[in-house]
Amino acid sequence: MQSEFDPGFAAFGGGATSTVLHPVILVAMIVVAVLTFSLPRKYIIVPLVLGILLTPEGQNLNVGGFHLYVSRVLILIGWVRLLASRPSSGRFLPGGLSTLDKIFLVWAIYRAIAVVLLFAQFGAVTNQVAFLMDSLGAYFLFRSLVRDDKDVKRVMIVFAVVAFVSAAIMLNELRTGQNLFGYLGGIRLISDVRNGRIRAQGVFAHSILAGSVGATLFPLFLWLWKSGKARVVASIGAISSTFMVFASASSTPVTAWLGSIIAVCLWPFRKNMRLVRWGIVIGLLALQLVMKAPIWYLMARVDFAGGSSGWERAFLIDTFTKHLGDWWLIGTHDNVNWGWDMWDQCNQYVSEGETGGLVALGCVIAMIVICFKKIGNARKVFEGNHKKEWLCWLMGAVMFAQVMAFMGVDYFDQSKFCWFLLLVIIPVSTLVPRRSGSVAKMATQRNRASNTALPETADVMNFEPSLPTLHSAGS
Repeated sequence: MQSEFDPGFAAFGGGATSTVLHPVILVAMIVVAVLTFSLPRKYIIVPLVLGILLTPEGQNLNVGGFHLYVSRVLILIGWVRLLASRPSSGRFLPGGLSTLDKIFLVWAIYRAIAVVLLFAQFGAVTNQVAFLMDSLGAYFLFRSLVRDDKDVKRVMIVFAVVAFVSAAIMLNELRTGQNLFGYLGGIRLISDVRNGRIRAQGVFAHSILAGSVGATLFPLFLWLWKSGKARVVASIGAISSTFMVFASASSTPVTAWLGSIIAVCLWPFRKNMRLVRWGIVIGLLALQLVMKAPIWYLMARVDFAGGSSGWERAFLIDTFTKHLGDWWLIGTHDNVNWGWDMWDQCNQYVSEGETGGLVALGCVIAMIVICFKKIGNARKVFEGNHKKEWLCWLMGAVMFAQVMAFMGVDYFDQSKFCWFLLLVIIPVSTLVPRRSGSVAKMATQRNRASNTALPETADVMNFEPSLPTLHSAGS
């Protein structure tokens, strides 16, 4: 059973026909399981995320034709440990089921149903059960374990370890042309080469995925540095993630990395972002009027790595929009007949539409919008507290980098778990505390000035109850 639906496989069991599980990976999986059951509940996120992200996606147990990938086994182990203990607050989901959670549920369930209806095969059912185990299982596991700023910090330290290991392997890959993770199986050993340049991929399934993960992690490490916590780790993470971007020798990661830096540099305009956004929209509309081709063909002119396939990505978007009638309801498997190389869903937005129709695509866009809204509203509440404003702004840079990366890659390996963790981290890191301390006084003064009162204990992002333990007044 594949962890992700791939229309290129006529039989849904496509992939490894036998168990691919190196003894080293098996031992590591056992160690992670032992730590998960022996560590205090608040620390189990560390071994689980390390095990999931540092295991090549191809490592799996083949049981009766079903693929039990290591990441999937670790998710199940995490849930067993989670159900065996109750959180101190008595609730598995801090703050209850949020709007973001509900949209994620709709996205995953509709996407699974769409694939089953589209293919009408038993193999599609088993494939989408696996997809739901990965998506819903991982997201709500992370959602339950990441409850406050301390948990966010732990996740970022784990990200720094992953970035450091990945960067070391990728730099060695550039030197030798061989991927050390390839000796474990489930991933290529000989590095990909384009135009004479090695495209390092490390533990990930493709160089673009490796670089894109590095690009989106980079501003997270800036957040960790600005928060004043674990600055040495933050520095190592930032340097390592940058090495990941450039070792991948791909334009998409470089574009996302530069996008995050540009977002950070827009800090002086934070109070005028509405004008900036409208300026961008008007500029794009003006370009559309003078260009002979749609504006997405601007991607064809972007080449930071040499030999970039920007034109192919622009052509993919163009073809995708012209075939709206083929995919709008439940996706399509006819995209392979749309033209040359149209089987390659190297764009997350295109991948969502072709796999789950407008509903799946709309849910992903809605999740992105909600995250930006949470970040923006939190920054406004913390206005005057530059440290907290900066932390919110850096989270916005993280999300912007992710939006940029999605234009040139679809997450089909363990990188998808980084995306799920990002959806969990942003609401927690931007949650507004109870109205106490200096932040509350500033919020009260602004509310009085605007004759707008907030609920006594409210998350201003969606006016849902907040937890008093998530932040302290002096943090």
